[in-house]
Amino acid sequence: MPCTTLLVGKKASYDGSTIIARNEDSPSTVFTPKKFVVIQPDEQPRRYRSVLSHVEIDLPDNPMRYSSVPDATPKDGIWAEAGVNQKNVAMSATETLTSNERVLGADPLVCLKKARGTEGQPGYEPEVAGGIGEEDMTTIVLPYISSAREGVELLGSYLERYGTYEMNGIAFSDVDEIWWLETVGGHHWIAARVPDDAYVVMPNQLGIDSFDLDDAMGQKRNYMCSADLREWMEENHLDLTIAGEDAQEGIHFFNPREAFGSHSDADHVYNTPRAWAIHRFLNPHSGFAVGSDGWGPEDDDLPWSLAPQRKVTIEDVKYALSLHYQGTPFDPYGAAGTEATRNAYRPIGINRNGQLAVIQLRPYAPEACRAIQWMAFGSNAFNALAPFYANVNRTPEYLANTCPHVTTESFYWTNRLIAAMADAHFNSCSIHIERYQEAVGSYGHQILRETDAKFCEQSDDPDYDQAASALEEANERVAAMLREKTDECLSSVLLTASFGMKNGFARSDG
Repeated sequence: MPCTTLLVGKKASYDGSTIIARNEDSPSTVFTPKKFVVIQPDEQPRRYRSVLSHVEIDLPDNPMRYSSVPDATPKDGIWAEAGVNQKNVAMSATETLTSNERVLGADPLVCLKKARGTEGQPGYEPEVAGGIGEEDMTTIVLPYISSAREGVELLGSYLERYGTYEMNGIAFSDVDEIWWLETVGGHHWIAARVPDDAYVVMPNQLGIDSFDLDDAMGQKRNYMCSADLREWMEENHLDLTIAGEDAQEGIHFFNPREAFGSHSDADHVYNTPRAWAIHRFLNPHSGFAVGSDGWGPEDDDLPWSLAPQRKVTIEDVKYALSLHYQGTPFDPYGAAGTEATRNAYRPIGINRNGQLAVIQLRPYAPEACRAIQWMAFGSNAFNALAPFYANVNRTPEYLANTCPHVTTESFYWTNRLIAAMADAHFNSCSIHIERYQEAVGSYGHQILRETDAKFCEQSDDPDYDQAASALEEANERVAAMLREKTDECLSSVLLTASFGMKNGFARSDG
């Protein structure tokens, strides 16, 4: 699944929160409707079966309630994508990654093998299930973990046992830590803790660029990995580090991106430019300018993590994950450059954005209202991001009711309509989009501030069940505002687009 991920450590964020965010983008020629819901423990399967790979997994009997962003039409499975559980642990899954032939030859992906022939007849070969993938991961992990580290460990155990049929990156966060896990081949994996004072940007390619195997095999302070990673790498000659003469024997620090990742021409068009664009935005004076002697959009050595030049806000995250190379010759809506440069690189804010989930875990808020799941649907260049408390039993109907057919009763479909019209009239509609985004964000922050104040006035932190009804009321206020502002934006964009129709004529009747 083509996506873009941005992770922000607690000392790099504006308010001390850990923030994990990811665009879920549909594949080319596909637009998958999404919804935002809450999964109750009695709705969680105990015997899980993947639609795509047919793998079957027995799940524990004690799941927690959690928020989820599944497909609205589950013909291909759940695809829960992003959420927060009752213990304020968040997960975003997944960022599809690239690899190379050496890795996939040393540990092949675990793909579904369909039955061949007729059962009971000579030559019959029964079906062999595949491994787990993006369809499954949030559902089988998030309801059962009490920390980000536990998320890495549980998913890692599933990968080692069942394998996977695709390369993926997965984010876990709690109020203290963010961890990023990358699958390596069919059964191997690595994970790194995001530095507290840094952000991480991930397009669709393996990203970790430095890894301490000694720590991963020992104290696991900042790194974790599959149990036999060291031996497997040595046996298959995967480490590409050129060690100095004074280096000790064996593998210690190495570059996973070099060892496990891809170095294709396609990366320079599809992946690395997106990472460069976000670095350029968050570090405008650190060597990412167009034509500078620093990093360029096609460089393979862009940093995995970097300290921002100033603290990162929710609005920065939304803008970064909506980028289409503004201010460069590569902007498809811009006047700079040429037709060739304006279509050279894949934007972050693309037409196939399905949903954006920005999960903020706030250390200063009572535990009952600590987790905020900011949501946007549709193309990020034209939508707005709104906050919702995650510790609830239900989400507003406006975000939960997404259906297969187009309707303005749905937040998802209304944003799709806005984007399709505004794209064709970008310059004349941009003011409507700016006002829409500012209105939704401003009122969203206001509701959070007012609701938080009520909880902070209490002497004791209320339990989750007591808090849920009050938070659901706040979420309904957000949803009512969101619907009003979204309908206003749709009306404005429709009017502007109608004036720009090619069959218009200046003379009126009369």
